[in-house]
Amino acid sequence: MEFSAQMIAGLVHGTVVGNPETMVSDFAKIEEGRPGCISFLANEKYENYIYTTESSIVLVNDSFEPKSEVKATLIKVANAREAVAQLISLYASMKPKPKGIDSSAFIDPSAQIGENVYIGPFVAIGPKAIIGDGCILHPHVTIGANVRIGKNTEMYAGSVVYHDCKVGERCILHAGCVIGADGFGFEPTEDGYKKIPQIGIAVLEDDVEIGANSCVDRAMLGETIIRKGTKLDNLVQIGHNCEIGTHTVMSAQVGVAGSTKVGQWCMFGGQVGVAGHATIADKTMVGAQSGIPNNVKKPGQELMGTPAIEARTWWKAQVIAKQLPDMWTSMNQMKKEIETLKAKLQNLTPKE
Repeated sequence: MEFSAQMIAGLVHGTVVGNPETMVSDFAKIEEGRPGCISFLANEKYENYIYTTESSIVLVNDSFEPKSEVKATLIKVANAREAVAQLISLYASMKPKPKGIDSSAFIDPSAQIGENVYIGPFVAIGPKAIIGDGCILHPHVTIGANVRIGKNTEMYAGSVVYHDCKVGERCILHAGCVIGADGFGFEPTEDGYKKIPQIGIAVLEDDVEIGANSCVDRAMLGETIIRKGTKLDNLVQIGHNCEIGTHTVMSAQVGVAGSTKVGQWCMFGGQVGVAGHATIADKTMVGAQSGIPNNVKKPGQELMGTPAIEARTWWKAQVIAKQLPDMWTSMNQMKKEIETLKAKLQNLTPKE
Protein backbone atom coordinates (compact mmCIF):
# COMPACT_ATOMS: atom_id res chain seq x y z
CA MET A 1 0.00 0.00 0.00
CA GLU A 2 1.35 3.41 -0.97
CA PHE A 3 1.16 6.70 0.90
CA SER A 4 1.90 10.20 -0.32
CA ALA A 5 4.05 12.71 1.55
CA GLN A 6 0.94 14.81 2.13
CA MET A 7 -0.96 11.87 3.65
CA ILE A 8 1.99 11.03 5.93
CA ALA A 9 2.36 14.65 7.01
CA GLY A 10 -1.29 14.63 8.02
CA LEU A 11 -0.80 11.51 10.13
CA VAL A 12 2.24 12.87 12.01
CA HIS A 13 1.22 16.55 12.07
CA GLY A 14 4.18 17.51 9.90
CA THR A 15 5.00 20.00 7.15
CA VAL A 16 6.06 18.89 3.67
CA VAL A 17 9.17 20.46 2.15
CA GLY A 18 9.28 19.34 -1.47
CA ASN A 19 6.81 17.37 -3.57
CA PRO A 20 3.65 16.52 -1.54
CA GLU A 21 2.73 13.83 -4.10
CA THR A 22 5.90 11.78 -3.51
CA MET A 23 4.81 8.18 -2.87
CA VAL A 24 6.34 5.54 -0.56
CA SER A 25 5.42 1.98 0.36
CA ASP A 26 8.24 0.82 2.66
CA PHE A 27 10.75 1.91 5.32
CA ALA A 28 14.55 2.04 5.14
CA LYS A 29 17.45 3.31 7.22
CA ILE A 30 18.66 6.62 5.88
CA GLU A 31 22.11 5.18 5.03
CA GLU A 32 20.44 2.30 3.12
CA GLY A 33 17.69 4.32 1.46
CA ARG A 34 15.90 3.09 -1.66
CA PRO A 35 13.41 4.75 -3.97
CA GLY A 36 9.87 4.33 -2.68
CA CYS A 37 11.02 4.21 0.95
CA ILE A 38 10.67 6.59 3.88
CA SER A 39 13.58 7.20 6.28
CA PHE A 40 14.18 9.48 9.24
CA LEU A 41 16.95 11.68 10.61
CA ALA A 42 16.97 12.19 14.37
CA ASN A 43 20.68 12.01 15.20
CA GLU A 44 22.99 14.71 13.78
CA LYS A 45 25.76 12.08 13.41
CA TYR A 46 23.81 10.72 10.43
CA GLU A 47 23.19 14.09 8.75
CA ASN A 48 25.68 13.41 5.95
CA TYR A 49 23.46 10.59 4.68
CA ILE A 50 20.52 12.89 4.01
CA TYR A 51 22.41 14.43 1.08
CA THR A 52 23.06 11.07 -0.59
CA THR A 53 20.15 8.86 0.48
CA GLU A 54 17.99 7.30 -2.23
CA SER A 55 14.92 7.30 0.03
CA SER A 56 12.01 9.23 -1.43
CA ILE A 57 10.91 10.82 1.86
CA VAL A 58 12.84 11.66 5.03
CA LEU A 59 11.30 12.67 8.34
CA VAL A 60 13.34 15.39 10.07
CA ASN A 61 12.99 17.54 13.17
CA ASP A 62 11.51 21.02 12.79
CA SER A 63 14.88 22.54 13.65
CA PHE A 64 16.72 20.83 10.77
CA GLU A 65 18.13 23.13 8.09
CA PRO A 66 20.02 21.41 5.22
CA LYS A 67 23.54 22.61 4.44
CA SER A 68 23.26 21.63 0.77
CA GLU A 69 20.72 20.23 -1.69
CA VAL A 70 18.54 17.31 -0.57
CA LYS A 71 16.94 15.15 -3.28
CA ALA A 72 14.36 13.58 -0.97
CA THR A 73 11.08 15.19 0.00
CA LEU A 74 11.30 16.23 3.66
CA ILE A 75 8.56 16.11 6.27
CA LYS A 76 9.34 18.32 9.25
CA VAL A 77 7.90 17.18 12.57
CA ALA A 78 8.33 18.01 16.25
CA ASN A 79 10.17 14.73 16.90
CA ALA A 80 11.34 12.58 14.00
CA ARG A 81 12.00 9.51 16.12
CA GLU A 82 8.52 9.56 17.63
CA ALA A 83 6.95 10.20 14.24
CA VAL A 84 8.63 7.22 12.58
CA ALA A 85 7.66 5.02 15.53
CA GLN A 86 4.06 6.12 15.05
CA LEU A 87 4.19 5.29 11.34
CA ILE A 88 5.81 1.89 11.90
CA SER A 89 3.11 1.03 14.46
CA LEU A 90 0.42 2.02 11.96
CA TYR A 91 2.14 0.00 9.22
CA ALA A 92 2.36 -3.08 11.45
CA SER A 93 -1.30 -2.79 12.49
CA MET A 94 -2.37 -2.88 8.84
CA LYS A 95 -0.84 -6.29 8.22
CA PRO A 96 -3.47 -9.06 8.27
CA LYS A 97 -3.44 -11.14 11.46
CA PRO A 98 -3.61 -14.92 11.27
CA LYS A 99 -6.79 -16.60 12.45
CA GLY A 100 -8.01 -20.11 12.94
CA ILE A 101 -6.98 -23.20 14.88
CA ASP A 102 -4.48 -25.61 13.37
CA SER A 103 -5.53 -29.24 13.32
CA SER A 104 -2.34 -30.32 15.10
CA ALA A 105 -2.98 -28.13 18.15
CA PHE A 106 -4.09 -29.81 21.39
CA ILE A 107 -6.79 -27.97 23.33
CA ASP A 108 -8.19 -29.52 26.47
CA PRO A 109 -12.00 -29.81 26.22
CA SER A 110 -12.40 -27.73 29.41
CA ALA A 111 -10.38 -24.78 28.05
CA GLN A 112 -12.20 -21.64 26.92
CA ILE A 113 -11.10 -20.12 23.62
CA GLY A 114 -12.14 -16.57 22.68
CA GLU A 115 -13.19 -15.23 19.30
CA ASN A 116 -10.90 -14.34 16.39
CA VAL A 117 -7.92 -16.20 17.81
CA TYR A 118 -5.06 -17.91 16.04
CA ILE A 119 -3.72 -21.16 17.48
CA GLY A 120 -0.81 -22.46 15.46
CA PRO A 121 0.63 -25.94 14.87
CA PHE A 122 1.45 -28.05 17.92
CA VAL A 123 0.19 -25.54 20.46
CA ALA A 124 -0.85 -27.20 23.75
CA ILE A 125 -3.53 -25.66 25.96
CA GLY A 126 -4.20 -27.25 29.35
CA PRO A 127 -7.35 -27.87 31.38
CA LYS A 128 -9.55 -24.88 32.28
CA ALA A 129 -7.22 -22.40 30.59
CA ILE A 130 -8.85 -19.25 29.24
CA ILE A 131 -7.61 -17.64 26.03
CA GLY A 132 -8.99 -14.14 25.40
CA ASP A 133 -10.39 -12.73 22.16
CA GLY A 134 -7.92 -11.85 19.44
CA CYS A 135 -4.98 -13.79 20.91
CA ILE A 136 -2.26 -15.12 18.61
CA LEU A 137 -0.47 -18.28 19.73
CA HIS A 138 2.34 -19.22 17.37
CA PRO A 139 3.58 -22.81 16.89
CA HIS A 140 4.67 -24.85 19.91
CA VAL A 141 3.29 -22.45 22.53
CA THR A 142 2.42 -24.22 25.77
CA ILE A 143 -0.33 -23.00 28.09
CA GLY A 144 -0.69 -24.77 31.45
CA ALA A 145 -3.79 -25.64 33.43
CA ASN A 146 -5.91 -22.75 34.77
CA VAL A 147 -3.86 -20.12 32.94
CA ARG A 148 -5.56 -16.84 32.00
CA ILE A 149 -4.43 -15.06 28.82
CA GLY A 150 -5.95 -11.61 28.23
CA LYS A 151 -7.35 -10.23 24.98
CA ASN A 152 -5.09 -9.50 22.01
CA THR A 153 -1.99 -11.01 23.58
CA GLU A 154 0.57 -12.54 21.23
CA MET A 155 2.84 -15.45 22.14
CA TYR A 156 5.68 -16.45 19.83
CA ALA A 157 7.01 -19.93 19.10
CA GLY A 158 8.02 -22.02 22.08
CA SER A 159 6.94 -19.59 24.77
CA VAL A 160 5.48 -21.18 27.90
CA VAL A 161 3.07 -20.10 30.63
CA TYR A 162 2.99 -22.51 33.56
CA HIS A 163 -0.14 -23.58 35.41
CA ASP A 164 -2.32 -21.02 37.25
CA CYS A 165 -0.38 -17.99 35.99
CA LYS A 166 -2.02 -14.89 34.51
CA VAL A 167 -1.12 -12.80 31.49
CA GLY A 168 -2.91 -9.51 30.82
CA GLU A 169 -4.22 -7.90 27.67
CA ARG A 170 -2.06 -6.79 24.72
CA CYS A 171 1.03 -8.51 26.08
CA ILE A 172 3.80 -9.84 23.84
CA LEU A 173 5.75 -12.94 24.85
CA HIS A 174 8.68 -13.66 22.56
CA ALA A 175 10.09 -17.01 21.54
CA GLY A 176 11.32 -19.26 24.31
CA CYS A 177 10.31 -17.10 27.25
CA VAL A 178 9.00 -18.89 30.34
CA ILE A 179 6.42 -17.45 32.70
CA GLY A 180 5.88 -19.21 36.01
CA ALA A 181 8.70 -21.74 36.27
CA ASP A 182 9.68 -22.61 39.84
CA GLY A 183 11.58 -20.00 41.79
CA PHE A 184 15.08 -20.92 42.96
CA GLY A 185 14.04 -22.14 46.39
CA PHE A 186 16.10 -24.77 48.22
CA GLU A 187 16.80 -25.49 51.87
CA PRO A 188 20.29 -26.80 52.73
CA THR A 189 20.29 -30.03 54.76
CA GLU A 190 22.91 -32.58 55.78
CA ASP A 191 21.90 -34.67 52.78
CA GLY A 192 21.98 -31.83 50.26
CA TYR A 193 19.52 -29.18 49.11
CA LYS A 194 15.85 -29.89 49.72
CA LYS A 195 13.45 -28.30 47.25
CA ILE A 196 10.91 -25.85 48.66
CA PRO A 197 7.69 -26.20 46.62
CA GLN A 198 6.85 -23.00 44.79
CA ILE A 199 3.06 -22.83 45.10
CA GLY A 200 2.53 -19.18 44.18
CA ILE A 201 2.02 -17.81 40.67
CA ALA A 202 3.41 -15.25 38.22
CA VAL A 203 1.28 -12.36 36.96
CA LEU A 204 1.85 -10.12 33.96
CA GLU A 205 -0.40 -7.07 33.86
CA ASP A 206 -1.58 -5.38 30.64
CA ASP A 207 0.80 -4.17 27.91
CA VAL A 208 3.82 -6.09 29.20
CA GLU A 209 6.45 -7.36 26.75
CA ILE A 210 8.82 -10.21 27.61
CA GLY A 211 11.88 -10.80 25.42
CA ALA A 212 13.12 -14.07 23.95
CA ASN A 213 14.39 -16.65 26.45
CA SER A 214 13.56 -14.46 29.45
CA CYS A 215 12.12 -15.97 32.62
CA VAL A 216 9.70 -14.72 35.23
CA ASP A 217 9.64 -17.21 38.12
CA ARG A 218 6.51 -18.04 40.05
CA ALA A 219 6.32 -17.08 43.72
CA MET A 220 6.96 -19.45 46.57
CA LEU A 221 3.78 -18.03 48.11
CA GLY A 222 1.62 -15.28 46.65
CA GLU A 223 2.57 -13.64 43.35
CA THR A 224 5.52 -12.53 41.27
CA ILE A 225 4.16 -9.43 39.53
CA ILE A 226 5.25 -7.57 36.41
CA ARG A 227 3.23 -4.36 36.45
CA LYS A 228 1.50 -2.65 33.54
CA GLY A 229 3.58 -1.41 30.62
CA THR A 230 6.88 -2.95 31.70
CA LYS A 231 9.24 -4.17 28.97
CA LEU A 232 11.88 -6.86 29.51
CA ASP A 233 14.58 -7.49 26.91
CA ASN A 234 15.94 -10.91 25.92
CA LEU A 235 17.61 -13.14 28.53
CA VAL A 236 16.25 -11.32 31.57
CA GLN A 237 15.72 -13.22 34.83
CA ILE A 238 13.11 -12.14 37.38
CA GLY A 239 13.26 -14.17 40.60
CA HIS A 240 10.39 -15.45 42.72
CA ASN A 241 8.17 -13.02 44.63
CA CYS A 242 9.60 -9.97 42.84
CA GLU A 243 7.46 -6.99 41.94
CA ILE A 244 8.51 -4.89 38.96
CA GLY A 245 6.81 -1.48 38.84
CA THR A 246 4.84 0.02 35.95
CA HIS A 247 6.63 1.14 32.79
CA THR A 248 10.02 -0.12 33.91
CA VAL A 249 12.45 -1.30 31.21
CA MET A 250 15.30 -3.81 31.57
CA SER A 251 17.93 -4.54 28.94
CA ALA A 252 19.43 -7.91 28.08
CA GLN A 253 20.81 -10.21 30.80
CA VAL A 254 19.48 -8.23 33.74
CA GLY A 255 19.04 -10.45 36.79
CA VAL A 256 16.77 -9.59 39.71
CA ALA A 257 16.97 -11.90 42.72
CA GLY A 258 13.94 -13.04 44.69
CA SER A 259 11.62 -10.84 46.76
CA THR A 260 12.97 -7.59 45.30
CA LYS A 261 10.66 -4.67 44.59
CA VAL A 262 11.55 -2.38 41.70
CA GLY A 263 9.73 0.94 41.38
CA GLN A 264 7.95 2.63 38.49
CA TRP A 265 9.68 4.03 35.39
CA CYS A 266 13.07 2.49 36.26
CA MET A 267 15.68 1.81 33.56
CA PHE A 268 18.25 -0.97 33.92
CA GLY A 269 21.09 -1.34 31.39
CA GLY A 270 22.40 -4.69 30.18
CA GLN A 271 23.72 -7.20 32.74
CA VAL A 272 22.61 -5.24 35.79
CA GLY A 273 22.34 -7.48 38.84
CA VAL A 274 20.09 -6.80 41.84
CA ALA A 275 20.41 -8.65 45.15
CA GLY A 276 17.43 -10.30 46.78
CA HIS A 277 15.00 -8.55 49.16
CA ALA A 278 16.04 -5.09 47.94
CA THR A 279 13.70 -2.16 47.30
CA ILE A 280 14.52 0.12 44.36
CA ALA A 281 12.97 3.60 44.27
CA ASP A 282 10.95 4.96 41.35
CA LYS A 283 12.78 6.31 38.26
CA THR A 284 16.11 4.76 39.22
CA MET A 285 18.46 4.51 36.25
CA VAL A 286 21.22 1.91 36.46
CA GLY A 287 24.10 1.69 33.99
CA ALA A 288 25.16 -1.53 32.26
CA GLN A 289 26.94 -4.22 34.31
CA SER A 290 26.20 -2.47 37.60
CA GLY A 291 25.42 -4.36 40.80
CA ILE A 292 22.87 -3.27 43.40
CA PRO A 293 23.46 -5.07 46.72
CA ASN A 294 20.87 -3.27 48.86
CA ASN A 295 18.04 -0.73 48.88
CA VAL A 296 17.94 2.40 46.72
CA LYS A 297 15.83 4.82 48.73
CA LYS A 298 16.08 8.11 46.81
CA PRO A 299 13.98 8.28 43.60
CA GLY A 300 15.45 9.43 40.31
CA GLN A 301 19.08 8.53 40.91
CA GLU A 302 21.52 7.56 38.16
CA LEU A 303 23.76 4.73 39.39
CA MET A 304 26.85 2.97 38.03
CA GLY A 305 29.37 0.39 39.15
CA THR A 306 29.53 -2.50 41.60
CA PRO A 307 28.41 -1.80 44.22
CA ALA A 308 26.39 0.83 42.38
CA ILE A 309 27.07 4.46 43.33
CA GLU A 310 26.01 7.85 41.94
CA ALA A 311 26.98 7.90 38.26
CA ARG A 312 29.05 11.11 38.32
CA THR A 313 31.07 9.84 41.26
CA TRP A 314 31.64 6.54 39.46
CA TRP A 315 32.90 8.28 36.31
CA LYS A 316 35.30 10.42 38.36
CA ALA A 317 36.57 7.27 40.05
CA GLN A 318 37.19 5.65 36.66
CA VAL A 319 39.33 8.61 35.59
CA ILE A 320 41.40 8.19 38.74
CA ALA A 321 41.58 4.42 38.25
CA LYS A 322 43.35 4.91 34.92
CA GLN A 323 46.04 6.87 36.74
CA LEU A 324 46.63 4.26 39.46
CA PRO A 325 49.71 2.60 37.84
CA ASP A 326 51.48 5.97 37.56
CA MET A 327 50.32 6.93 41.05
CA TRP A 328 51.71 3.64 42.39
CA THR A 329 55.08 4.29 40.74
CA SER A 330 55.15 7.85 42.09
CA MET A 331 54.22 6.70 45.58
CA ASN A 332 57.03 4.13 45.65
CA GLN A 333 59.47 6.77 44.41
CA MET A 334 58.30 9.13 47.16
CA LYS A 335 58.76 6.42 49.78
CA LYS A 336 62.34 5.87 48.66
CA GLU A 337 63.04 9.61 48.74
CA ILE A 338 61.51 9.91 52.24
CA GLU A 339 63.68 7.04 53.48
CA THR A 340 66.74 8.71 51.99
CA LEU A 341 65.87 12.04 53.68
CA LYS A 342 65.27 10.32 57.02
CA ALA A 343 68.67 8.67 56.82
CA LYS A 344 70.35 12.02 56.04
CA LEU A 345 68.52 13.71 58.94
CA GLN A 346 69.67 11.01 61.31
CA ASN A 347 73.27 11.56 60.23
CA LEU A 348 72.91 15.29 60.83
CA THR A 349 71.46 14.92 64.35
CA PRO A 350 74.15 15.75 66.98
CA LYS A 351 75.20 12.76 69.05
CA GLU A 352 75.23 13.19 72.84
